[in-house]
Amino acid sequence: MTSRVLMVLVTLVGCIQAADKYWDYIVVGAGPGGLQMGHFLQNAGRNYVLLERNSVVASFFQKYPRHDKLISINKRHTGKKNTEFNLRHDWNSLLSDDKSLLFRHYSKLFFPQRVQLLDYMADYQKKLGINVQFHTEVSNIRKETNATTNKTVFLMDDQNGNTLKCKVLIVASGLSKPVEPTFEGREFTENYSNVSINPDDYEGKAVLILGRGNSAFELAESIYGSTNFIHMIGRSRARLSWATHYVGDLRAVNVALLDTYQLKSLDAVAEATIDKAEIKLVKVGDRLKIETLETSRYPALEKYDNNGLRYIYDKCIVCFGFQFDDSIFNSSLHITSEGREDKFPLIGYDYQLRDVEDLYIAGGASHGPDYRKSAGGFIHGFRYTARALHRMLEWKYEGVPWPSISILSIDLLATIIKRINEGSGFYQMFGMLGDVMAIRSSGEEIEYLEEVPVNLLDRLSEITGHSYDEVIVLILQYGANYSGPDKDVFRTDRASGQPDIAYKSNFLHPVFFHYRHLPTAEQMRLKKTHETLPRPDHLHHILEDFLTLWDAPKNHHLPLRRFLETVLDRDLRTFYASDCFEMAMLHQMVPLYCQQHYLSGRGIIRAEPHFQQS
Repeated sequence: MTSRVLMVLVTLVGCIQAADKYWDYIVVGAGPGGLQMGHFLQNAGRNYVLLERNSVVASFFQKYPRHDKLISINKRHTGKKNTEFNLRHDWNSLLSDDKSLLFRHYSKLFFPQRVQLLDYMADYQKKLGINVQFHTEVSNIRKETNATTNKTVFLMDDQNGNTLKCKVLIVASGLSKPVEPTFEGREFTENYSNVSINPDDYEGKAVLILGRGNSAFELAESIYGSTNFIHMIGRSRARLSWATHYVGDLRAVNVALLDTYQLKSLDAVAEATIDKAEIKLVKVGDRLKIETLETSRYPALEKYDNNGLRYIYDKCIVCFGFQFDDSIFNSSLHITSEGREDKFPLIGYDYQLRDVEDLYIAGGASHGPDYRKSAGGFIHGFRYTARALHRMLEWKYEGVPWPSISILSIDLLATIIKRINEGSGFYQMFGMLGDVMAIRSSGEEIEYLEEVPVNLLDRLSEITGHSYDEVIVLILQYGANYSGPDKDVFRTDRASGQPDIAYKSNFLHPVFFHYRHLPTAEQMRLKKTHETLPRPDHLHHILEDFLTLWDAPKNHHLPLRRFLETVLDRDLRTFYASDCFEMAMLHQMVPLYCQQHYLSGRGIIRAEPHFQQS
């Protein structure tokens, strides 16, 4: 081979390698959120890659939770074979068309082990052929506009000095950075991320835990049988998930310390804002003591010799959870944050950074807009927000409208009943994702879209590619004043049983909003804190149900049919063919059902509407 030919080949290889540095879509992170986005991009045939700094997918779960047990439930049996319904109670599976990739095949434990989730995620990536580039740690993410084409791309550097480029950037790196509070004496503490998890190391010791979330209680749960006592300090009262209906709050599987506290078995909990000079840790020999705790809640507490936290501790452990790591971005990108401890990046309901066009957040870090409102910070929530994000990207960048079906108005009731009793996306992302029914042809036809971000209702055409005016929106929600850390959710009158007071329903239930005209941006902005959507032209609540199955013909279906008849100004009753024939012989007009099913040439047997769920 001549040197000239060799040089040409080297040049061609270099060009190919350079070309491989650009993708239309780059997803940073191959955890559950990144893998879910990867699946949708793969199915759509897009030019994409997932960049993962470690050698395995979902690497966060190689270490966390420290005590191995997940708090995401693995309910393998529901008495039903409907996959979509079963996803309502499966908190670990990602969405796909492969039924072998359901987490129920990987563990029989109700609260699984993290290693089982690692195995599942590895199989998900391999079986679906998701394009992951491992051992790629990116930094210095920035934007650049080509002066000639005026097109903007994202650039980032990897640890080998390569520059990677993309048109659209999706960051799915999760909440990976431990929260580090600052207070005097912080250097004497240990952190949840590196503290010993061997109970023997706590034998006969007094332990102080700073934090009040699941990581704090998870640690306490594993060691309290070895300790003299555990005292815990958090910024607020314990928030129990059964009271707040927020799955990120304290779960029942971790609450043993509350039991020993209330039964006065030496363990105790107290409240203080740890990172605002309300506590000070000092050394007493080899041990630790809280020297001051002076706040508006505890004025001049050190003046009293019965201070409840006057004891000396052998260990102090910080368990403040995790936050978004924005160190991968160049300072030219404005990655502002929201929430306590700057936990989440500041994004809109379209999951785009508010100050950076074409940069989106997926996975656990996309939880900001629904923080403490819904389940978007967890697999069973963000698998659906990732799908919603992908559908918005498909329209914005590829010209592919949001999936929809057209149905006759007479079929709307049956379609809705099927959805409210099976649909999993708006069940898990209650109050955030909802079905949109656009009323067409003076009410004769309905265009049906599933699981749209309802907080973008004023931008419906922009995000879906469909132009609508009059719509019905279906969401699921709890009662407005039912959930909260101070609520008694077990009170005897907690449930409603009569359809005429369905609006008083407290438990999760379907709610319908009818708008003759879509809400404006101003109306969306001015809606009250407790309101999911602005005031509609018509509003209907379906009565809550003990089993969250809305299948009662009188108490669930009949009021819904009457609501739809009011909105559509049509008779939506159904009839047998013989009744339609008799009415056609005796009357000039027959009900709509007879017109659309028997007298229009459509035939008696009609196909069920089909929804694309994955």
